[in-house]
Amino acid sequence: MQTRPAHRDDLDTLTALRLALFPDHAAAWHRHELETLIARSDYGVFVAVAATGLVGFAEVALRRDYVNGCDTSPVAFLEGIYVAPDHRRDGAARALITAVEVWGRVQGCSELASDADLANLDSQRMHAAVGFEETERVVYFRKALGA
Repeated sequence: MQTRPAHRDDLDTLTALRLALFPDHAAAWHRHELETLIARSDYGVFVAVAATGLVGFAEVALRRDYVNGCDTSPVAFLEGIYVAPDHRRDGAARALITAVEVWGRVQGCSELASDADLANLDSQRMHAAVGFEETERVVYFRKALGA
């Protein structure tokens, strides 16, 4: 499985893949955000390429604030990873993580972090399979403040 940084020419397929991972936003919103993210130096967007075309992507950000479970700063943070169902277990996720790790090292990072929803067991298994170790579990709270 080959990986490479995403290009503007990838936007149609990349938007569709991102929409599969994050369905709460419209395709136009994803496309606009991808155009912005691809141009940033503190953000990486990588694609997995099979003989049939793009089959997955990973996004990584450079975070300088505190990242749960990490001891250093900056930290490369995996913001999202997705592989089309027909290409799972083909090594695409592992190849994408390798690309993200290289990007993080080039950025001066010694740690790669990520998160997953507590209910997303598939994501947790993928993270473990590509070498992540769980550091902690967190429940977030919110309280609206009156005027």
